[in-house]
Amino acid sequence: MLRVHFTAEDLARVRFAPRPSPVAELHAALTMLGAPHEELLFGRWRGRLLRALPGAAGPLADLVPGGSPPSFLDVLGETREEGFALLREARPELIRSELERVYAGWSAAPPWLRGLHEGDAGAWRVLERAQRAAYETVLAPVWPLVQDLHRAEFTRHALAVAERGLGAALAERVPGSRLWDGVWEWPGAAVRREVRLAGRGLVLLPTFHWRGGPLVQDPPGRPVVLALPAGRGLPLAAPDGAPPGEALAGILGRNRAALLHALSDGPRTTTDLARRLGVSNATASSHTQALRTAGLLTTTRTGRSVHHERTPLGTLLTS
Repeated sequence: MLRVHFTAEDLARVRFAPRPSPVAELHAALTMLGAPHEELLFGRWRGRLLRALPGAAGPLADLVPGGSPPSFLDVLGETREEGFALLREARPELIRSELERVYAGWSAAPPWLRGLHEGDAGAWRVLERAQRAAYETVLAPVWPLVQDLHRAEFTRHALAVAERGLGAALAERVPGSRLWDGVWEWPGAAVRREVRLAGRGLVLLPTFHWRGGPLVQDPPGRPVVLALPAGRGLPLAAPDGAPPGEALAGILGRNRAALLHALSDGPRTTTDLARRLGVSNATASSHTQALRTAGLLTTTRTGRSVHHERTPLGTLLTS
């Protein structure tokens, strides 16, 4: 059983990652790439990517000799470059202890990892090249789809919190779990672990390449991150001409998603929105009311005029 212990401060610091994290998503994909199970669904995906991975990505395999990566790889960041910069900020003593942990027989570690252990700049360049090569092959072709799916998950969570509260929203993220007396319990989790937030807060990060249990990122002095399996549960394929925002439309409905997009260049009246969507004023008004209730737009009345404008959350979901 996985148990996440909250303080009162932690309950006020639960947040959903506003955007997907390329480094975390890449590591989830590479972990799935090396997993031997679910061959029927993932066999062709694995075979295709393993054939396509360039030799420059090879050093990443050296970091997980036993399938357990070092914890200093657990970073967020909204771009690959930002994520790698966070890797470089890891404390040298953490890097050394984690490398020694994953290589129980440290004498067998490859030379470049010994350089990383010693803080050698050349070893960091090897890691950066490997990460970039893997990203371009594994993640870049499907990154627009990952972004679209993330917006949909963000929307689901925001609506669940608004309608049913945090406890219900967390339980909805992980069916079978419950938040009870300050502890989020996951009876079905394969890993047995007690995670104590101790005031650091919690970040929920959906991942679309991992089918196993939660991936816990527990870096010292930082918020705990739970990478949770989400999305379609199938290997991601590069979009083939699909219009942007399809996942958002699947959650909100096409007209409401289109209405949010129509507000991209500033506030608009109900009549203007109805004209743009090709619907009646009453229908447009119904859509704006639903989006306002979800916190995605605000409405301002000046005299007889009513103007609608996206909130920061509404802008985030359509960006």
